Amino acid sequence: MTRMTRREFVTLAAGALMLGPGRAQADAGAPITRAIPGTGERLPAVGLGTAHVFDTDAASTRRAATQVVRTLIEGGGRLIDTASAYGDAERVLGDVIAPANLYGRTFIATKLETSSAAELKRSLARLRTHRLDLLQLHNVRDTRQSLAPFRTWKAQGLCRYVGITSTYHGDFPALAAVLGRERPDFVQVDYSLDDRRAAQHILPLAAEVKAGVLTALPFGRGRLFRAVRGRAVPDWVGGFAGSWAQFFLKYLLSDERVTAVIPGTSSPAHMADNLAAMHGRLPDPEQRQRMEAFVDSL
Repeated sequence: MTRMTRREFVTLAAGALMLGPGRAQADAGAPITRAIPGTGERLPAVGLGTAHVFDTDAASTRRAATQVVRTLIEGGGRLIDTASAYGDAERVLGDVIAPANLYGRTFIATKLETSSAAELKRSLARLRTHRLDLLQLHNVRDTRQSLAPFRTWKAQGLCRYVGITSTYHGDFPALAAVLGRERPDFVQVDYSLDDRRAAQHILPLAAEVKAGVLTALPFGRGRLFRAVRGRAVPDWVGGFAGSWAQFFLKYLLSDERVTAVIPGTSSPAHMADNLAAMHGRLPDPEQRQRMEAFVDSL
């Protein structure tokens, strides 16, 4: 079987999108979903990150956001992760989602830099909603940080879940301390095939406290694509991945502790490629080890 490069898959996916909703994955089976540990609510396993892709309030950004969000929903996804610190991303998303009344078909997560009610009010206004699905404390750095205000907002009905995040390995001790003490509904952390430290330092504790795990930067800030540039997906993947994006994402999804991956993109064809990782089988433990050895050798 011939393996497709990401560019080849993107070309095919873009053509399939022109045929109408769902056609790109019509024969791919039901999408993979994961249960949120604290409630059992099921969440599609591939979502959308917005850092650095929707942060400018320009016409081109809004067009891209509209197309990508449509592709996410038509492909069976729901989760969209943003933050108050991501430039205009919250405003862009609000202006895309609200007019089309897509809140019932999406799972909106945002992040606050502080426990400020004013910051929360601004995020709600920009996202044009009165209630968030997930509200996260962004970039935990201090072991003493508390989620008490977030829990108050949850009790008031301003959000359904609360969480914490970090993509800085130097802050993992603080993140772990807050995770263990506060026991949030979710923790978001960077985790990729070429950087697996979170799997050792954060994910075991997340499982212990029954926190859902969102994996930011699943492509390692682009490192993984640069490392395999010019290479075809190996034959030994056994049909579980038709592109490098699926290869990298399915590695993470084969870790049962991961609730959802949230790669960022402004391309609807890349979004379709990412969503394809929700379909078909996942690598087994032996294949996971081979994937790790392959990437470590690059």
